[in-house]
Amino acid sequence: MTAWTWEYEGYDAARERLREALCTLGNGRFATRGALPECAADDVHYPGTYLAGCYNRLTSVVAGRRVENEDMVNLPNWLPLRFRPAGGAWLTPDSAPVLAHRHVLRLDSGLLERVTRYGLDGGRELSVRQWRLVHMADPHLAALRTEFTVSGAGVELEVEASLDGGVTNAGVPRYRGLDGRHLTHVHTGTAAPGTVWLRCRTRTSDIRIALAARLTADAPVTDTHEHPRAVQGVRLVLEPGRTAAVDKTVALHSSRDPAISDPLRTAVDRVAAAPGFEELARSHLTAWSGLWRRAEIDVPGEPGAILRLHLFHVLQTLSPHTADLDVGVPARGLHGEAYRGHVFWDELFVLPYLNLHFPEVSRALLRYRHRRLDRARAAARAAGRRGALYPWQSGSDGREETQRLHLNPRSGRWLPDHSHLQHHVGSAIAYNVWQYCEASGDAEFLHTEGAEMLLQIARFWADSATWDQDLGRHRIRGVVGPDEYHDAYPGAVEPGLDDNTYTNVTAAWVLARTLEVLRGLPEPRRRELVERAAVDDGELERWDDVSRTLHVPFHQGVVSQFDGYGSLAELDWQGYRRRYDDIRRLDRILEAEGDTVNRYQASKQADVLMLGYLFSPAELRSLFRRLGYGLDDDTWRRTVDHYLARTSHGSTLSGLVHGWILARSRRSRAWTFCQEALEGDVADLQGGTTGEGIHLGAMAGTLDLVQRGLTGLETREGALWLDPVPLPELSSYGFSLRYHGNWGVRLRLESGRLEIAVPPSDRLPIEVRLPDRTVGVRPGQTRRLPLPGRRP
Repeated sequence: MTAWTWEYEGYDAARERLREALCTLGNGRFATRGALPECAADDVHYPGTYLAGCYNRLTSVVAGRRVENEDMVNLPNWLPLRFRPAGGAWLTPDSAPVLAHRHVLRLDSGLLERVTRYGLDGGRELSVRQWRLVHMADPHLAALRTEFTVSGAGVELEVEASLDGGVTNAGVPRYRGLDGRHLTHVHTGTAAPGTVWLRCRTRTSDIRIALAARLTADAPVTDTHEHPRAVQGVRLVLEPGRTAAVDKTVALHSSRDPAISDPLRTAVDRVAAAPGFEELARSHLTAWSGLWRRAEIDVPGEPGAILRLHLFHVLQTLSPHTADLDVGVPARGLHGEAYRGHVFWDELFVLPYLNLHFPEVSRALLRYRHRRLDRARAAARAAGRRGALYPWQSGSDGREETQRLHLNPRSGRWLPDHSHLQHHVGSAIAYNVWQYCEASGDAEFLHTEGAEMLLQIARFWADSATWDQDLGRHRIRGVVGPDEYHDAYPGAVEPGLDDNTYTNVTAAWVLARTLEVLRGLPEPRRRELVERAAVDDGELERWDDVSRTLHVPFHQGVVSQFDGYGSLAELDWQGYRRRYDDIRRLDRILEAEGDTVNRYQASKQADVLMLGYLFSPAELRSLFRRLGYGLDDDTWRRTVDHYLARTSHGSTLSGLVHGWILARSRRSRAWTFCQEALEGDVADLQGGTTGEGIHLGAMAGTLDLVQRGLTGLETREGALWLDPVPLPELSSYGFSLRYHGNWGVRLRLESGRLEIAVPPSDRLPIEVRLPDRTVGVRPGQTRRLPLPGRRP
């Protein structure tokens, strides 16, 4: 590992799935895992390719029940390129002697380099060197260059390249009981000498997919068609010490693409017009250089290297190309099939970073939600509510995609899944609308699609709240909070919990913020909006009332996770750690024992503490005051300590949120959790899950930890607010951002001093508010500001 490379030395079959996920290449439109081209999918290798927004729905029989699931589709495999001495066996690291093996992921250029030396008979050695790219400038192209060199004696080498339409979704073992055959009507053909094609369609969503592949070498290229593969072959006569190259260039199109007629014809034309590998690599590098300038981050040492890897994968999933698509934020990127490629609440951790670098991408991701507003309103009506009920898991059309059953691999039992009761996803969408508009200054979006979403989400929360005469407060019942472990009261017949604090407080925030937005709308637009939504003054008065009277439970001087939480039993944490060592998935452990986590004060990840992640201390205190509660520093400190001692950190987001909160509170354990967040995927801390797809929310969240968490950066009231906190392990860092039309604004913190530089432009000065003063920074100006309480 260096600052700009991620390296793997040697071949380790047990960790190949992890390496494949972390070596995935993509461009925001599609991505391909870093599998070896000569290896087919099996228990070691999984060469998946995924197109953003390409889903298909199938029905399977699970535990005697018909279960419907929508999945992000594993597309036909464009990678295959295998080789062997003429008449011999195909060479793979699993079947042939491997003398050396190395992968280098080059972050600056978006290239994956691979070098392998195979041992052949007679003391000969075959060196295979490959460079792979998924083109960042032209998001429909990918390319693979392979160089072969033999030593010891010459060899005749057979090389076979193919497009393989026989793939299935089989990348997650616990899903293998489900039907994964998403492709049908696979056809192949030859377009021109050296160019073959494959077309197919998804079985129910009827998305047409087409690939065309061009193979070039210093030898004749043949083609055959062996259903469901289009196969090309070349024979190379290798002399010792002389290198022969084979280039494979691929174009991918689908019927989801704009401005095309036929995906197959478009793919064939595109690959025919594509330049050679060197020129493709140059334009690819130019595109990546532009991205790195826009998202520049300067953090020293190993943390900086990991952060660049995280940024690399964020940009491969959500690039400027994403701005042209109707897609959401896939929780596991375009890197694998975990969570079936669904969209959860992870945008809550992703968009705050994108807002300050690629606001056009944030806007597109929010428009994905707006296009599905009608579906969310229909879901609310089906639940007997007004407003919009967004799904916990979303896919193609915005219906609830959460599975009704999930498998506990520890016990082998299929269990009811009640996570669809996480209605707080609506608050996350509303929060992202507001944060995007504050960071970008996009009043047009706020006044149109943004206001429409805010209004309907607020309406849902007001209609969900019921008045409790005994408490003298409104309550929201029957929900599940971010913790996810707790989905029912012990012994209860029906799922759901009452007055989840995170849900209630964020609902109050949505109601109050929506009222503020409505008051600030231009009068003609406000009138248009309220008339179309049939909002009257009485409804707005109710929103205000509910935003001030939602119930927040407490117990023993701390904020309760939900009503009744304080009555749950305490878990023997030390005993379980001695027995199981890794208890991150405590829910699975207890279920396998015949017990349930619902009985205990035990959390998978931050729940109440998520409030400290979303809101500054001042804003959180203000929210509690609005609700009629006090939240002083001592109460919050006790609350943090209470849940820290009772959280198993069964999610990659957990270390991120706890590190953020502790850093903002200047607590000594902050770096421990920050490190866990950084290492979550690279060290596969969740025990094999990263090989099924990276955790995009946690990766983007670590970038935002530096950008907003450590700096205390807020975008509100037309200014940049900064209140940096010292973190001894990360005392010097810098980054660039884009704010209200100012590109490349650079911030650097070092030795108790903040430096902010605004590049020349015709924009207005940026107002910067520190705890002790306000300064203006004009375009073309650099200001160096000593931080409060710190000597310059």
